[in-house]
Amino acid sequence: MVLNTCYRFVLNREDAEDIAQEVFLEAYRSLDSFRQESKLSTWIYRIAVTKSLDHLRKKKRKKRFSSLKRVIGMNDPVEEITPPSQETPADVLTGTERTETLQNALDSLPDNQKTAFLLSKYDGYSNQEIAELLHTTVSAVESLVHRAKKNLQKKLEKYYRKQ
Repeated sequence: MVLNTCYRFVLNREDAEDIAQEVFLEAYRSLDSFRQESKLSTWIYRIAVTKSLDHLRKKKRKKRFSSLKRVIGMNDPVEEITPPSQETPADVLTGTERTETLQNALDSLPDNQKTAFLLSKYDGYSNQEIAELLHTTVSAVESLVHRAKKNLQKKLEKYYRKQ
């Protein structure tokens, strides 16, 4: 769970493995400060998100989130063996363009909206769980997810109207 979380943010397996190690080291070092106000898994998940975002800030990356395949719940494409495709080159190009368009739209969202949106839509966390992870209120999470949807809708409408 920790490795997958880190990977979704950094999109690099080696970096995700390094960050996951840092997460468990941090959790071990800070275990005595764990107040048991939430589940241990929630606490560790929060450390993973924080460490991943810190890593991204240090590298000043803009492309922080997974591709369309990951957003819709498919596994890591590197680990999948795909059967021969019946798609034409035009179909492949269209799919690639859509993925890039969605990725660009996600990348243009503020960090808090992206995080809340992906935790909700990709990971399937409830608003209450997201509020605990982000140290905010349920209504703030609802607002972040709503704004993220609206912003994505506007950005994607602009793209598809041009076509």
